[in-house]
Amino acid sequence: MIHTARPVDILLVEDDPGDELMTREAFEEHDIANTLHVARDGQEALDFLFRRGAHLHAPRPDLVLLDLNLPRYNGHQILAKIRADAELSDLPVVILSTSSAQEDVVSSYRLFANAYVTKPTDLDEFTSAVRQIDEFFTQLARLPSRG
Repeated sequence: MIHTARPVDILLVEDDPGDELMTREAFEEHDIANTLHVARDGQEALDFLFRRGAHLHAPRPDLVLLDLNLPRYNGHQILAKIRADAELSDLPVVILSTSSAQEDVVSSYRLFANAYVTKPTDLDEFTSAVRQIDEFFTQLARLPSRG
């Protein structure tokens, strides 16, 4: 397996405290050394990504794990803004949502999501899914350089 030269910054955009906790636990349980940043609504995600307000000095994430059902801006709106920005357009975005609706899957791919994963409801399956996403995007796939 190929390993990245440095830990990567991952932005989790998640408004459900339980799902945030499960994601954090998945990182800890599998000794994932990457840095997990959390935005709890769509506005905070955009502020982080565009380095505004309280996130003026935020790092550019190497990967975004994006929920669809968020307050203030939904995941599709955030994804559209990422893809429309010259500096962020190549940022890998994985939709991590409870929705398994075909319209959400299709809409996400039409907005150029890199992957769509339906959140498993079982804790072990959820942990496994997060670990697999991390392994693929940080150890196997080659990510664009971030400034």
